Amino acid sequence: MKNLVSLRFIAAALLCGLVLSLSTVEVRSQDAGPPIANLRGMTPLDQEATPPRIPQTEETDRRRARNYPEQPPTIPHRIDGYQLDANVNQCLSCHARSRVSESGAPMISITHFMDRDGQFLATVSARRYFCNQCHVTQDRVAPMVGNSFVDIDSLLAIENSKAN
Repeated sequence: MKNLVSLRFIAAALLCGLVLSLSTVEVRSQDAGPPIANLRGMTPLDQEATPPRIPQTEETDRRRARNYPEQPPTIPHRIDGYQLDANVNQCLSCHARSRVSESGAPMISITHFMDRDGQFLATVSARRYFCNQCHVTQDRVAPMVGNSFVDIDSLLAIENSKAN
């Protein structure tokens, strides 16, 4: 009995699929409404958009302010062509504890020397070798969408001014 119900269900589903595939829906351009701007600009979905130029990476030596506690710092230089894999981590050629005095780069965080149990290690933890999983470069581009982000310090200042 159970197999018969399953067989009937499959047959009904196939029949519905056949009916839907045979029916055609005509969409007229007047029904579509006005075009809506999105990240593709005003290019319709059925047309190929002209891709934007590849942006330049910011190349500065200044450290950016962080927006929240424990935010990974951004990378202030290009990393095109850097080898970052389980065997080689080119970031450590400047940011390793033994290289910071000659490179002038900041040392990687002490948290990168901890294993998953919170124990400190003598070398960088194996789970911390893929730097650009958390750290990203910054490109010189205009924002694609509006942003009303307010950092915690600004929020606290607003709250304190309201309280006084």
